[in-house]
Amino acid sequence: MNKQEEPNQTPVTQLFSHLKFENNQFQHQPGSVFGNTALIVGTTIGAGILGLPAVTLTSGIIPSTILLIIVWVYTLISGLLIAELTLNVMHIEGITHIGLLAIIEKILGKMGARIAGIAYVFNHYALLVAYMTEGGEVLTTTVNQVWKLENILPHWPGIISFFLIFGGLMYWGKDSLIEKINGLFIIILLAAFIGLLILGGMQFKPSQLLVQNWQAVGSSIAVMYVAMFFHSIIPLVVTQLEGDIVKIRQSMIIGSLIPLFMFLAWNAIILGCMTPDTLQDNFGNERAFNPLQILRNGESGQWFAMLLSIFSEFAIITSFIGITYGLADFFKDVFTITKSEISRLPLYSLVLLPPLSFGTLNPSIFLDALKYTGTFSVSILAGIMPALMSWKQHQKPAFINSNSQTLVPGGKITLIILIIGGLFLIVRQLFSIQRFPLL
Repeated sequence: MNKQEEPNQTPVTQLFSHLKFENNQFQHQPGSVFGNTALIVGTTIGAGILGLPAVTLTSGIIPSTILLIIVWVYTLISGLLIAELTLNVMHIEGITHIGLLAIIEKILGKMGARIAGIAYVFNHYALLVAYMTEGGEVLTTTVNQVWKLENILPHWPGIISFFLIFGGLMYWGKDSLIEKINGLFIIILLAAFIGLLILGGMQFKPSQLLVQNWQAVGSSIAVMYVAMFFHSIIPLVVTQLEGDIVKIRQSMIIGSLIPLFMFLAWNAIILGCMTPDTLQDNFGNERAFNPLQILRNGESGQWFAMLLSIFSEFAIITSFIGITYGLADFFKDVFTITKSEISRLPLYSLVLLPPLSFGTLNPSIFLDALKYTGTFSVSILAGIMPALMSWKQHQKPAFINSNSQTLVPGGKITLIILIIGGLFLIVRQLFSIQRFPLL
């Protein structure tokens, strides 16, 4: 239901209302700030939190903390910009719901939508590769510890087991069952996280605060981008909150702040639990050294290792469920647009078999998968494209003549900063691939 605007009135702050016809009358059912904040928190916490300690180890707690806060500011600004774009498209088009890719197509055309679609698919495939490899790694480590095997199992049985168990759940499980299981897993995840903070705080070594290598801090930006990415659900948040600017801003700020505090605490605890001897032995071998793997092997005690394994596995599983759903829905939309049909088995084969193949062939690809999706997919979807869309939208006559919504201050200066930030990350990674030490 569109709300009419009187002449000379300030721009509307709410575009429509959720109405449902029950008992012979319309019932207003607005979304809540709490519910949408929880949605953002759940979407943000994923594999990125597990990859943080490995890429921040060489820089240290203080440098990585400062950079993580800067990345949060960047992603929050770009997220608010996507919300602003969504509001304006809905207002101009007179619609109450639109997805991120559809927004990109309306503003940047079909070519922009294709680029975004490629980035979206690459992002989801890379994350699924990361989830399967790290999830399989945790399973393998747990089996080796519980059964105390003399011959350590290779990684690939764990990856295949993870695929069969949780890929099978996604294929055969009903949506209602998966929702209940996912809710239970989130409770276990939060309980394990609290336990880790308590035990980790008792083992924290203040001397680790002295480890500061500012030259190495840049190598962690890509994984931080992935950790802070929640932008694909922003149009849904705008829809559920009925275009209410105040509620949207509150949900996005609080919903991104909670994961930020969790990431900061997690990063500090994990790095603070590393012993000087372990750091000395592995400091020069960042690519092969994962602090979580060391700690899961009992470096900081059996209880800490057990809670770390539980938290790691359930963080991966809950994210795996969401990403699998997202990619499956994307391919459904593609086949719908092309007026084709796809049954359940081919659909989930298309979603899960490619990442399984990559993960099995290269079980150590976890960190690389996070870095590449942060570099190319997230920087495009959550940095460059929102800025380009806003720039172009402000030049359209329909936008100029409408009462536009503004959530991000700074005008073109802000947009230029967003574009430069995304391009910097891409260029840096390309130089890294070519083994140029300069960046």
